[in-house]
Amino acid sequence: MRAVDIIIKKREGLALSKEEITFFIEGLSSGEIPDYQISSWAMAVLLNGMTEKETTDLTLAMAASGETLNLSAIAPIVVDKHSTGGVGDKTTLVVGPIVSVCGLPVGKMSGRGLGFSGGTLDKMESIPGYRVDLSKQEFLAQLKELNFVLTGQSADLAPADGKLYALRDVTGTVPSLPLIASSIMSKKIAAGAHAIVLDVKVGNGAFMTNLEDAKHLAQMMVAIGKLSGRKVRAVLSDMNQPLGEAVGNAVELKEAIMTLEGKGPADFKEHCLVIASHMLELGGKAKNIDRARKLAEDKLSSGAALKKFKALVAAQGGDVACITAPENLPAAKYIHPVRAREDGYVSMVHARTVGETAVDLGAGRAKKTDPIDPAVGILVHKKVGDRIKVDQPIFTILANDEKKIAPAEKRLNLAVKIAKDSQEPLPLFYDVIA
Repeated sequence: MRAVDIIIKKREGLALSKEEITFFIEGLSSGEIPDYQISSWAMAVLLNGMTEKETTDLTLAMAASGETLNLSAIAPIVVDKHSTGGVGDKTTLVVGPIVSVCGLPVGKMSGRGLGFSGGTLDKMESIPGYRVDLSKQEFLAQLKELNFVLTGQSADLAPADGKLYALRDVTGTVPSLPLIASSIMSKKIAAGAHAIVLDVKVGNGAFMTNLEDAKHLAQMMVAIGKLSGRKVRAVLSDMNQPLGEAVGNAVELKEAIMTLEGKGPADFKEHCLVIASHMLELGGKAKNIDRARKLAEDKLSSGAALKKFKALVAAQGGDVACITAPENLPAAKYIHPVRAREDGYVSMVHARTVGETAVDLGAGRAKKTDPIDPAVGILVHKKVGDRIKVDQPIFTILANDEKKIAPAEKRLNLAVKIAKDSQEPLPLFYDVIA
């Protein structure tokens, strides 16, 4: 078997066999297949696509390229969730405690933010001492004891995906839906979860900007799950405006704590309850989505979910006092409101622009090596459909560098539009693919 023959076969639009895909991924992992052939193959996949079986075989081959976790000894069903990334998306910090306190283990390996899309690990590292580098043994022990783990992804999980993505990033092949789907699912399968809820974001603040592409990606990942023996459900959610009010790291953590306390923005709370309900139903803790919703609401309103979050922070070395008193978390030196210039109704709060502005303030990174300032960010006070009066604050800039305030205000003024006539609010969700 030769790599060039596999490239030619895919170039001609033919389906690859499981053996051919396994050979190619093993050659990628070992370094026997050079970068130029891997890049050529990725371009052929981008142009000609893959069948569901091909994509599943690719996913399983990448999952098998490194260490895989077997969580069956922990519980019959361990659940996980994955968001395709957005602005203000701190959902895991609320959903994880709700689901795990219902008796369903949640084993979560999260990533860092890159570009305008925030990262769960960066938010959790706002807590002094919180560890995101648990070993495999620590991960399994904590999952068994606490029912909940939130840590960084091991470098040993699906290493072939890391190598392939690095080449896709510089060869214009990132948008390939089969390669996106297999990248996401290979890491989830390697991490050992039996049931996975995918939060697929749609809009200007998401990787998938239109509903058709997002639905196609969701269907592809659900099919991979089915063919690989996992329960997978995808929820398509809106990302044309930031989720909740807070965009940043410590400020998003504060909002998650507020939500666990029974407060917090209505849209964010609703989003968390919907995702938690799907996880509980998929994991067998409730017979239908209505009962799952009631169970999630009870654990949130009783304070049990907040107690579980504190237990998570303590277990991973974090300062629990910062959860009890969030004012102890990092705070920005400068607080600057951005006010409306006219009366009317908000017709746009451009999520991507808000996210990119937060990155400029230091809340995110343009390159993987960039440092993060946990204190800075943006508060979003108005959503599409809200009534606004002149001089009312639409945003609040949280900055540690005074020179960054004026450019941030200029960008945020471009992110918002105000119409004279009333506007329909944006939907929170579009569809469920099961």
